[in-house]
Amino acid sequence: MTALERGALVYDPATRKVGEYQDRSGPYAMLRPIGGGREWQADPAALRPATQRERLSAGVRAANERARAADDTNPPLPVRGCATCEELAARREIARAEYDGSTETDANVLLRRHHNREHRA
Repeated sequence: MTALERGALVYDPATRKVGEYQDRSGPYAMLRPIGGGREWQADPAALRPATQRERLSAGVRAANERARAADDTNPPLPVRGCATCEELAARREIARAEYDGSTETDANVLLRRHHNREHRA
C-alpha cells in the first residue's frame, strides 16, 4: 500500500474492522473507528483501502451505536392522558421489574414510534 493520508479509510484484516488512518507510531499505523472511539495499532503492510461496502457497513454500525447510546440515556416518557402512551409505559415498567430487557426495549421502541406518529408538534 502507498503512503496513507490522514483520514483515509482502510481495512485492517487483523481486527476485521474499517478504521480511519490517523498517523504512524513507530512501526504501527494508528487507526480510529468510524464515528470516533479508541484508536488501535495496525500493521501498515497489511492494510488495504476499504471497499465501498465495508465503508457503508462501518458507517451504519457507527450510526446504530450512536442511536443505541442515545436511547439508553433518554427513555421516552408517556404523554399524560394518552391511553396508548400509558399502556406502553406500564408494559415497560412490568418488563423492567421482571428484568426483561428485551421486552423493555420493545416497549421503548413502540412508545417512541407512537410519539413520532401521534405527538409530534
